[in-house]
Amino acid sequence: MSFALAMPDPSPPPPLSGTYRSMSRSHVGRVRKVNEDRVLDRPDRALWAIADGMGGHRGGDIAAELAIAALRGLADDPAEITPASIRGALEQANAAIFERGAAAGGVIGSTVVALHIAGGDAWIFWAGDSRAYRGEDGAWQQVTRDHSLVQQLVDQGLIDSAQAAHHPQANVITRALGVNTAVQIEALCRTTMPGDLFLLCSDGLSRSLDSSIPAGFGGAGEALADEILAGALDRDGSDNISFVLVTGGESRARRRA
Repeated sequence: MSFALAMPDPSPPPPLSGTYRSMSRSHVGRVRKVNEDRVLDRPDRALWAIADGMGGHRGGDIAAELAIAALRGLADDPAEITPASIRGALEQANAAIFERGAAAGGVIGSTVVALHIAGGDAWIFWAGDSRAYRGEDGAWQQVTRDHSLVQQLVDQGLIDSAQAAHHPQANVITRALGVNTAVQIEALCRTTMPGDLFLLCSDGLSRSLDSSIPAGFGGAGEALADEILAGALDRDGSDNISFVLVTGGESRARRRA
C-alpha cells in the first residue's frame, strides 16, 4: 500500500549520519471524547513509538500508556537499547496490561509500533494495525503488515485492499498487547542512509489517508506534521489520530528474523 507524498525540500543540508529529527502529533479527532493513543518521541535515544489503546471506558488509554511507559523506561535508562531489550519491554507491557485488565474484570489492550535506529539499522516492532511507513520515490510505502481480520481476508483473496478499507470489520485486530498472557511481536530490520523518512501512525491516520496525501504538502518538520494532521482531520477525524515523523536516513529493504 502506498500514498502520494511530497518529499521534504532537499535544499537544506541533510542531517549528519546517525542524527535523526522527529516531529509528533496526537489528536482526539472530531468524534471521540477520549484520546486512547499515546506517543513516544525520543530522538535523543533514536526510539519512537505509537500505541493505540482498546477498551474504551474500561481503560484503552491506560493500556496505551502502559505500552509507552515500558518503552520510555528504555529511553530513560542510559544502557544501550537493543532489539532484545525492546522486545523485552513490549513483553513486559503485555503482562502489565493483561494484569490491569484482569484486575478490572475485563479486557483492555493496545496496538503498538516502535522504531529504533542504531548502527545503520532501523528496527521496527509491531503488534496490531498501527503502522510504519517509509518515504520512497515520492510516496509512502507501508513496511508493516497489519495483524487484522481484513488483512487475513485480503491474504486469502476474499477481498481486495479497496474493500478492506471500508469493510464493516475493519477495526477487528488479531494481535495486540494485553489481550492474552503472551503476545507475538513481529519485527523487521532495514538498513539506513542519510535522507531516510519514516512515519509511525495509529489507524486513525492510516485510515484517513488511505489513498493520497492532498496536493500541496511540502517542506519538512513541523509544517509537514501540521499538514498531515490537518489532512487527516479534514478527510475523516472519526478516530484518534497520532503519528511520528522521523527524518535522517534512506532505507533499503533488508529483513531479518
